[in-house]
Amino acid sequence: MNAALEIAEAALAHVGDEAEAHVQSERSGLARFAGSRQHQPTLIEDAVVTLRVVRDGRVGVAVSNRTGDAGLRELAARATDAAENTPADPDFPGLPEPAALPIVAGPDSGTLALGPGEQAELAADAIAATGHYPAYGFFTSGSTEIAVASTTGVRAEQTTTDATVLVLASGDGFSGYATQTSARIADLDVRACGVEAAAKAARTRDAATVEPGVYRAVLEPYALAELLQYFAWDSFGAVGLLEERSYLAGRIGEPICDARISIADDALDADGLPRAFDFEGAPKERVALVEDGIARGVVWDRRSATRAGGDSRGTGHAPPVVLQSYGPLPFALSMRGGDAGSLDELAEAVGDGIYVTRLHYLGVVHPREGVVTGTTRDGTFRIRDGRVAEPLANLRFTVSVPRLLKDVPALTRDVKLVNGSDFYGDRFAFGVLAPAIATAYFNVTGVGSSPGI
Repeated sequence: MNAALEIAEAALAHVGDEAEAHVQSERSGLARFAGSRQHQPTLIEDAVVTLRVVRDGRVGVAVSNRTGDAGLRELAARATDAAENTPADPDFPGLPEPAALPIVAGPDSGTLALGPGEQAELAADAIAATGHYPAYGFFTSGSTEIAVASTTGVRAEQTTTDATVLVLASGDGFSGYATQTSARIADLDVRACGVEAAAKAARTRDAATVEPGVYRAVLEPYALAELLQYFAWDSFGAVGLLEERSYLAGRIGEPICDARISIADDALDADGLPRAFDFEGAPKERVALVEDGIARGVVWDRRSATRAGGDSRGTGHAPPVVLQSYGPLPFALSMRGGDAGSLDELAEAVGDGIYVTRLHYLGVVHPREGVVTGTTRDGTFRIRDGRVAEPLANLRFTVSVPRLLKDVPALTRDVKLVNGSDFYGDRFAFGVLAPAIATAYFNVTGVGSSPGI
């Protein structure tokens, strides 16, 4: 039994009603750097308890990081008081019953062993690899113990690990970006990350501009992963579907993308950041979202499935109870790769167009049509005659993501796990497994700032 589960069971002992306790215990460190100097090291050891009490269909929730007996007693009193003073919830499906959980990879011993000294050394290695280019970014690693216990008999526990390095080599008129993330520290090459960022920065000086218009384009995994995640918030969750905000509303079973495109939400994939259960302790399931270009479905929790009725059921995607209004969300997106062996092959498939390293300032402007806006950043180039050519200034863009995925000349065979967490608040590491993509549709709406800080 992990310590988080012991805390969850101790919290339940103070409740006389039906109840559920979710506990997340975190041990992590983050070594930031700016101008190639480390600063603001952050070390966290904390545990957060979320207690949900049910009384006659009324649900009360309270949260605390006081895990001693007195703190848990006070937490139970607050949650019970909230249940007594809350109207009955017609969509509340009741607390889940116990279910068998899938087996996923356990925590990585190498990541567990990293202390602040090792984290600082890894950050220093990333900085050194950028050479004379000023380096900005961070190295972070951590472990989380997650547990759910309920009076219905649910007992779920898991320890996860994650590590991420991010490097921005940037200065006046130049900027290059690279990042790596994994559940296993052995998968990260922090020096290679620094070298990649510096090499990209070296090619961004004297940036030119282009006219607004539709271009063929190559998007690196960094860019595609973030674009997919923003599209997914509204389009791959059940509440968006039920409220008809989702692009998939009315389109399930229809072709919405190129036949090369298959997207799933798969928290069980060992190449991602595996999780066995959701915030209610329900088992995670792989959910096919798009298969060979055909819209197949969305992720569900028990609450949204109750609201939908019929044959709808949860797929292990319950959010934190304090965020239930958002509904179930996909936090383990994975796009299948293609046949291309390199980014150079994607540039050849594009012929003439734009090369994009990453995106920034993204926003969803029309969820029903999957329209996302933002800017390119830290490595935008012109593609001429099938080769990456002169650097470009950061470009403003507005695209319908399904339209971008409608005509796809090529995808890289390899997929990359791209970190999606900003590491603020409770540690919840997630990412997108994405290939690089060649697309016939990337709508440039204007020119932004020049590369650099």
